[in-house]
Amino acid sequence: MSDPQSRPLSRHVLALALIAAIAGCMAGGAPPPGADATSASGPLGSPFSDRRMGLGTSVPLILDRTDLRLGTSVVFRRIPTETDLYDATQTTALAHVVILLPAWPAEFAELQALNRVPTESDLIVVLPGYPPSRGAAEAWNMVNARLRMVVVVNAPPPSNTSIGDLNTLRGLERVIVDTDAPSRSGFERLQRPLSFRRLVD
Repeated sequence: MSDPQSRPLSRHVLALALIAAIAGCMAGGAPPPGADATSASGPLGSPFSDRRMGLGTSVPLILDRTDLRLGTSVVFRRIPTETDLYDATQTTALAHVVILLPAWPAEFAELQALNRVPTESDLIVVLPGYPPSRGAAEAWNMVNARLRMVVVVNAPPPSNTSIGDLNTLRGLERVIVDTDAPSRSGFERLQRPLSFRRLVD
């Protein structure tokens, strides 16, 4: 069996409709009582609950034209525990474990449970902003799963170090930039596909 991390990026291309929802199926939920989605999102914003990064859709619709399976996605808004992942395996036709995080975990210790994701399922992770450190980026390389990552940002990288941190992510499939003026300026050294998203009210 080939190493999933070595697959070409063009294979099983991940298309995330971050601003779309299917009524009654994938409608975005409200934040927990007492929680302020904007204030909790951090300086770069949450890619799903902050209007600076999206249109209020809290759950993405995953479209993969190459995947013809009958498949189910289980979505978490936090790092799941081993018990969570065991429960997820009881879901009929589990195809994707999707994790939407408001910030980057600082170290691998926070990610260890992800090694329990079933080998036949993708682990799709969506993160906001640039890695806060090289260690935070490299921690994801220690996750033993079919990892597929999307990073959503709203500004060019603050330095070449930030681009270097992204390039170290073996599971990174795409960087999406929310902007009114799409430009590759600042991303010239990025070694992953780059997309732009302009949001119009």
